[in-house]
Amino acid sequence: GIPWNDDKFPPSAEARVARVVRTIDGDPSVPLTLGRLARRAGLSPYHFLRVFERVTGITPHQYVRRARLREAGMRLVAEPGNVLDLALDSGFGDVSNFNRAFRAEFGMSPIAFRRTPR
Repeated sequence: GIPWNDDKFPPSAEARVARVVRTIDGDPSVPLTLGRLARRAGLSPYHFLRVFERVTGITPHQYVRRARLREAGMRLVAEPGNVLDLALDSGFGDVSNFNRAFRAEFGMSPIAFRRTPR
């Protein structure tokens, strides 16, 4: 489980990280840096990174990337449109990076994902 009563991290630090997680999930396409996320949590970047990884099990970068990919997957199924526009709208700088990340996360290309019956 999550060590909420760990002496190293007061509950307020975990609560702050949880608030940042909700912010990321609310709009993962927004440009987010470690510094910006740490400021939002009111923690130093180093402390934020340590608490974030302890709470979520992954780095903030990995979490943002997965949130963006989840949103992109939902949009692929729900909306028409090309993958390039979706990749850029999802916060990825280019379609090849998006395609690689998508395949790593879901085990198939965005086009194959869109065509897979639900």
